[in-house]
Amino acid sequence: MKIAVAGLGYVGLSNAVLLAQAHDVTAVDISAERVALVNAGKAPFEDPDIARYLAEVPLTLRATTLPEEAYPEAEIVFIATPTNYDAETDRFDTSSVEAVIAEVTALNPAATIVIKSTIPVGYTEHVRVALGAPNVIFSPEFLREGRALHDGLYPSRIIVGDDGPRGQAVAALLQRSALKEDVPVLLTGPAEAEAIKLFANTYLAMRVAYFNELDSYALAHGLEARQIIEGVGLDPRIGTHYNNPSFGYGGYCLPKDTRQLLANYQAVPQNLIRAIVDANTTRKDFIAARIVAMRPKVVGVHRLVMKAGSDNFRDSSIQGIMKRIKAKGIEVIVYEPNLGEETFFNSRVIPDLAAFKAEADVIVANRLTPDLGDVAEKVFTRDLFGGD
Repeated sequence: MKIAVAGLGYVGLSNAVLLAQAHDVTAVDISAERVALVNAGKAPFEDPDIARYLAEVPLTLRATTLPEEAYPEAEIVFIATPTNYDAETDRFDTSSVEAVIAEVTALNPAATIVIKSTIPVGYTEHVRVALGAPNVIFSPEFLREGRALHDGLYPSRIIVGDDGPRGQAVAALLQRSALKEDVPVLLTGPAEAEAIKLFANTYLAMRVAYFNELDSYALAHGLEARQIIEGVGLDPRIGTHYNNPSFGYGGYCLPKDTRQLLANYQAVPQNLIRAIVDANTTRKDFIAARIVAMRPKVVGVHRLVMKAGSDNFRDSSIQGIMKRIKAKGIEVIVYEPNLGEETFFNSRVIPDLAAFKAEADVIVANRLTPDLGDVAEKVFTRDLFGGD
């Protein structure tokens, strides 16, 4: 089967690699640099499984910047372009998705179009009418940064927002591409699939916010947060997973998805969804105030990335901490190996770790790494369990 994938980010490339094991896949991206890397068998971001598959596994995969080289002969086109949250419109910016739908519809009106990008509730039905594209369906993605291909090979579930023949075919395609057996499959209405994505990510954000607020309470009262979290987690209904405190939730999905879900409520009464969004700001305020109270002259930010095994730092919580500290007139320096620049938001980037450690009075780390062991007395972190 000939398949096209629009977008070579985490979602797009992981799906392209997944499907290229058994199908002829052409990926389209506006970045010539990303296209060149993929065609050279190299991953444009950090993901060990994607890197290994591109380098070692036989794949029928090529990338291009030209839609006309991918869409006309494709039976299925997967869309995985960015849908960033636009604070002015109070919703996702779905213009990149609409641009791809228009291109595919013009070049190949018979193709099934599967949106993998996260979208508002009600969007699929809207574009079917507005763009004259009845073949559009939505299938949410549940991937982790740095483990995107792994989560495609071993999915927790496959959800497709179409219970007709198209939806069944897409679900079967994804199921056959996975290595995991007996993957749960759920075919739903389009709006229900869209809601599943937003509510799932908002629940994860709620769990992060809950343990962060527990940690804030423990810090404020001089209690051992780890002991409290361990005791709470021993209840099997709660569990001991996804409970490590942080400076707040961030990354590609949780900040924008929670805000989009809140916007989707509109006239529906709610308190909890607003609280989840607000809790992230409150946590950053609390953490920054604790650091400022230490009266440092120079604060070192150790890594901008969200977690180990990822090179993404978009909307990372530590950036919020950094901005709050700088607003108090305290100098902030940054150690981030993934940055090739001398400054980051007007803060000096120190590429030499030893020099960074020597210059910083306090080193702020959202996640601890072994290379900070020799300056433990300088480190401020809320990483209690060494995981995410």
